[in-house]
Amino acid sequence: MRKRAGRILIAGTGSGCGKTTMACAMLQALKNRGLDVASFKCGPDYIDPMFHSEIIGAPSANLDLYFAGEELARGLFLKHSAQLNVIEGVMGYYDGLSMESAEASSWHVSRVLSAPAILIANARGMALSVAAVVKGFQAMRSPSGIAGVILNRISSMTYPQLKAVVERECGVQVYGYLPASEACRLESRHLGLVAAREVEGLREKMQTLAVQAEKSIDLDALIELMQVQPEIEADIPVAEKIANVRIAVAKDKAFCFYYRDNLELLEELGATLIPFSPLEDAKLPECDGLYLGGGYPELYADQLSNNHAMRESVRTAVKSGLPTVAESGGFMYLTHRIASSEMVGAIHTECRDMQKLVRFGYAEFSSNEENLLFEMGDRVRGHEFHHWEASSPGAALTAKKPSGNSWKCAHATGSLYAGYPHLYFRSNPKVAERFIQKCHERRMRRETHGN
Repeated sequence: MRKRAGRILIAGTGSGCGKTTMACAMLQALKNRGLDVASFKCGPDYIDPMFHSEIIGAPSANLDLYFAGEELARGLFLKHSAQLNVIEGVMGYYDGLSMESAEASSWHVSRVLSAPAILIANARGMALSVAAVVKGFQAMRSPSGIAGVILNRISSMTYPQLKAVVERECGVQVYGYLPASEACRLESRHLGLVAAREVEGLREKMQTLAVQAEKSIDLDALIELMQVQPEIEADIPVAEKIANVRIAVAKDKAFCFYYRDNLELLEELGATLIPFSPLEDAKLPECDGLYLGGGYPELYADQLSNNHAMRESVRTAVKSGLPTVAESGGFMYLTHRIASSEMVGAIHTECRDMQKLVRFGYAEFSSNEENLLFEMGDRVRGHEFHHWEASSPGAALTAKKPSGNSWKCAHATGSLYAGYPHLYFRSNPKVAERFIQKCHERRMRRETHGN
């Protein structure tokens, strides 16, 4: 299909330059105007889309070219797009799969979607040098795709001069600035920004940012820039229904990392997703399958441990063969313990904090055996990002990074997948199809035999 979807990409000179703050300010301001707005996040990050969707109310999805490739990414963009779409970049504008590659970078996404990039430059402590930074980004690739600049962490007094010098030296429009504001600072944690539910007064902070954006950013000009972009043509991915099944999905403060595309693919295949809380609920809902996503179980380990009824409910279900997918934090929950806190105990391993990132980054995961999600040799893309390690991380899959480094990971049986990797189902829909089929078989056995 062809669709006109207004769009810009918020790019950064590097991590920490203010991309998320700028994207949130713009999204909230556009929502406050009553406009039809959606947001996207480049890369595998879960947390920024949580800010966009849960706090601002702008539907959000990931755009990851390593996971999806160019054609599928265009289709997913059209599937989730609104009239106006703000795409938040990842890391620095040209940072891609490796130190030497721009593949899957924000620049690459900008080219694939013909989305003009607005470069966010932290100009604090700079004068003429900020023009050198902008000019360097313009010259790095041709075309650069950079259609404008927004200056961050500067004052209203210095802005007119910095705007003039950047426009004169670089020949690119400066669309405004945001001042440094401690009141709107978003706290950080090892997984990125803290989960949206945890930031004190976050909605008020977003409104403060939106008010500032209306004052110091030329939103009308940015809207016009978004609206004049050409139509995009792509096939929107839709899977055929396999069977009606019920899948319980852990959703609370401890388990909140899910790709929207994964959940929607399961629904397209016939799943009704039933949310439940391992923190608060006493038992699993009636279901044919279980999906335990990632999150922060280590921060709520005592509460998870003290919910004895839920732990017993999950252990009994997993041991009885309930088809179960457990990723990262969900995997940790199924082990015997996180640090000294007792967990479900369905997998014979325990987790400890390594105080550093362990086996992190993109990888393609291939199956070393047939199991719940995989036939022998099946491949799916995903990533790992964790500070905690299991004494036995498993060996059902082989992970291979784009750099060539590889390792064994994940526990798997005919009814279980559990490991640190976060899998992106649409990179190989057969993974989701097998999960649904196994859930359907479980349902049929229960209806036929009562167990």
